[in-house]
Amino acid sequence: MADGDVQFEVREGTGYLRLMRPTALNALSPQMIAVITEQLSAWRDDASVQALDISGEGRAYCAGADVRWMRSTMIENGVQSALEFLADEYAMDAVVAQFGKPVTTHLHGVAMGGGLGLGMHGATRVATADLAMAMPEVGIGLWPDVGMLFEFSRLPGEIGTWLALTGLTIDANTALAAGPVDQVDLMSAKPDLDLTWVDDYFVGDDAREIITRLEASSDERAVQAGELIRTRSPLSVAVSLAAIRRAATLHSVGDVLDQDLAIARALLPDPQCDFVEGVRAQLVDKDRQPHWSVARIEDIDPDKARAIVG
Repeated sequence: MADGDVQFEVREGTGYLRLMRPTALNALSPQMIAVITEQLSAWRDDASVQALDISGEGRAYCAGADVRWMRSTMIENGVQSALEFLADEYAMDAVVAQFGKPVTTHLHGVAMGGGLGLGMHGATRVATADLAMAMPEVGIGLWPDVGMLFEFSRLPGEIGTWLALTGLTIDANTALAAGPVDQVDLMSAKPDLDLTWVDDYFVGDDAREIITRLEASSDERAVQAGELIRTRSPLSVAVSLAAIRRAATLHSVGDVLDQDLAIARALLPDPQCDFVEGVRAQLVDKDRQPHWSVARIEDIDPDKARAIVG
């Protein structure tokens, strides 16, 4: 069975979901989200389907949700249309998180944002050597959503905070060493990467203190992380920190998805929300010169960020 941008098939008790929109790096459109949710819900309740396998066609697994479409509908139809899109996306992610049967996700090439929300929860994550993985939302005025802060908050030490606040793209070696993937094809052992330096800098609940530590460091890795965070939306960085701290106290992916929807409802209508401008700079005009509503992290009140998170 196929529905244009998504292909479904059942073979020998396994349901296969393949994203088939390679010209858009398999970015998830509203139509794709609707049909995936419907089919996976049916498979979840079908005793003859005993496992789920998720993959993507072409040179990318999935670049994420179609945020250019989300930006357009937000401009043309108002914030409620964007909130409905996110609510539908999170409902799809919840179906996978609560699938109740073995799930295997194959990650290759670009694997980011909403694609990780679809494929990471409760799954065995198998990557190829060309993996480029990220939750880059702080660069477009959002926060790492789709339930991924459940996983990030449970990575060793402060690795998840580092990934969330920088929006850094990591390769297969780093993803395997850090924990977001379980195995890499043709790699028999975890790479011996030193990521313990992250713990010294990304502790605490105040993004202003984190950026100060990074910029004062003599460690080039820390300095580069600070430089990267400086390019991100200051409000998004502060919200992401508050969100990952709260996610660490929540009990399930579903709880974190509920938190994500609450954040969306508080952040997107906020006059300081940088989403429209962030997507313009990164994906529409591609000038990579966003004009954030607040210029510096030091000008964001952590209490405002915590109030957005709830």
